[in-house]
Amino acid sequence: MSTFVAVNTYTHAVTYVSNKLLLSLQSIIKWSGLNPAKIADDWTVLERGIRTWLDTQDLTGLVLEVCNPVTGALVGRWDIDIRYGYTSTADGSFWVNTDDIQYHIKKAGVWPSSCEYRVVATTKPGRPDVQGWSRTTFRSTEGFVKQSLGTTLDARGLSGAAGYWRKA
Repeated sequence: MSTFVAVNTYTHAVTYVSNKLLLSLQSIIKWSGLNPAKIADDWTVLERGIRTWLDTQDLTGLVLEVCNPVTGALVGRWDIDIRYGYTSTADGSFWVNTDDIQYHIKKAGVWPSSCEYRVVATTKPGRPDVQGWSRTTFRSTEGFVKQSLGTTLDARGLSGAAGYWRKA
């Protein structure tokens, strides 16, 4: 007689990735010289949206927009693009690479601590509404270029690829 056990690892991957996405954003904020109090205050709402949209596979990305508090102009930006490639044959690895993020922040330099920031989610059309989230538009990236880091977190194929925008 043989025994077969199946575990829903996608649910575990959603929990892991949502947690690591938020911790990565928090680290970017701290390492970039910004005050992490805002993300701490918004944590519950951010987590609710991220988990919901990862679970429905409607989350396509997270964006950390940093702006000048006086002019509202973009100072810098980090993007994390979400990829859905879960298969039952994946090797089971769950990992995050914040060292690469930290390296690129040191390379690009910190932002003035007076800058303001916000986290914006990009989602597929028809995604479910989540309490505490609203629709918005991005600030212009004109005059900026994007530097891609590649995959910075993965959980059985549910992954995030990071990149940041710097002045051209």
